Amino acid sequence: MATLSIDNVKKRFGTTEVIHGVSIDVNDGEFIVIVGPSGCGKSTLLRMVAGLETLSEGNIFISDKKVNDAEPMDRDIAMVFQNYALYPHMSVRQNMAYGLKIQKTPKAEIAEKVSKAADLLQLGDYLDRKPKQLSGGQRQRVAMGRAIVREPAIFLFDEPLSNLDAKLRVQMRLEIKQLQSELGVTSLYVTHDQVEAMTMADRMIVMNNGLAEQIGTPLEVYETPQSLFAAQFIGSPAMNVFDGEIQQGTLTLNEGAEMDIDSPHNGSVKVGMRPEHLQVVEQSSMAVDISYAEPLGATTLLHGKLAGSDITTVVSVPGVYRMHKTDNQSADTKSQTDRIYVRPQHLHLFDSVSGRRIN
Repeated sequence: MATLSIDNVKKRFGTTEVIHGVSIDVNDGEFIVIVGPSGCGKSTLLRMVAGLETLSEGNIFISDKKVNDAEPMDRDIAMVFQNYALYPHMSVRQNMAYGLKIQKTPKAEIAEKVSKAADLLQLGDYLDRKPKQLSGGQRQRVAMGRAIVREPAIFLFDEPLSNLDAKLRVQMRLEIKQLQSELGVTSLYVTHDQVEAMTMADRMIVMNNGLAEQIGTPLEVYETPQSLFAAQFIGSPAMNVFDGEIQQGTLTLNEGAEMDIDSPHNGSVKVGMRPEHLQVVEQSSMAVDISYAEPLGATTLLHGKLAGSDITTVVSVPGVYRMHKTDNQSADTKSQTDRIYVRPQHLHLFDSVSGRRIN
């Protein structure tokens, strides 16, 4: 198949730099997810790999071949877009075969490849239908089939599931990952959905304002985020973050709750606590005023205030926090107080100015 090397790639539009030097070496057959909020530069980075955007600086290598100036058709890549980009007047068979047809591939070979891809994607019964006769998930499979028949060195996915409903997205991301693993094709996948990134990626690039905040496996980014942005973007519900002060082994949150901590650092910090690491206990210095309970079935999310800041915690006691109002309470004032505890090893400390992790 192919390896991919992105070496200090930068992109400027006029005097505005939108990609600030991204580097990563992608192994043969690896599935890389580029994740970040809208406008962070993730699609621009993908389009530079595809040859749809020119590089301002840096180099891109596909299997050790420099492709900075190569046309998209000469890069041996196939791209799947968010909007499917199917020809409405063509059948599924014709849409899947079109790329091979313009390459003047023999008809027998086209028929064999289309049939094989259709079987792989469970599209055999739909080959003679037009796109308007298909569901969203089936159209996405056709777009993937069109890419598969070309047998490219690299797959590029630009938010391919954004137009699908929630249930179908779960199904399709599983199918895409299984298909990529089966084919063994090196892949770059762009999404703004951190759940997609966590469940699909071998490694992920967390993008923010044109910078690669962190590159690593999903668990590495989740367990050891290297920046405050990566910590808050990856994880659902999002990490709780508080202003804190460390003085000689004592951490104080917002001049309120205190706890002992084994850290040589002294001074102001940003303190991160993941909701799933907070425990409701009877003995703790951290009192939380719970204002809202969000039951999710197996778990319940509790929303409230800790030392004056918003906090969310996850508890596995459905039905306990129903927050019934009493006769003299209005619907917007019902609340209760709990005490929570977090193990020191589950705390995440970040520099209050740069936002970088403090180990």
